[in-house]
Amino acid sequence: MNYRYSDFSIEQLRMEVGKLKEKAQKAEQLGNISEVAVYERKMQVAMAYMLNPEDYEPGAEYELGTDPGHTFKINYLEGVFAWGHRINLLGEEYEKEEALPISLLGKKLND
Repeated sequence: MNYRYSDFSIEQLRMEVGKLKEKAQKAEQLGNISEVAVYERKMQVAMAYMLNPEDYEPGAEYELGTDPGHTFKINYLEGVFAWGHRINLLGEEYEKEEALPISLLGKKLND
């Protein structure tokens, strides 16, 4: 069945995140680590649709919830994905541009 998170209501998204969390827990109990990672990524995307992309600014730097050793500088937003570069503790920006669901971004850092 084809479905798009963009068509879901907030309540449907919450239910979907709950189902995915259950599936991830079952997969973890069975030792299927790669399956756990897939469900966690799906949860992150579903949670991104519960946030407002307008709350995130291109050019701003944000904490990374999943990686405390790095921050993320947004170049631009496309839907609920922020495109930009990771920055390490030394302030070095990684060359590779990547897209992250906005649900992975923490609080905005001071400019």
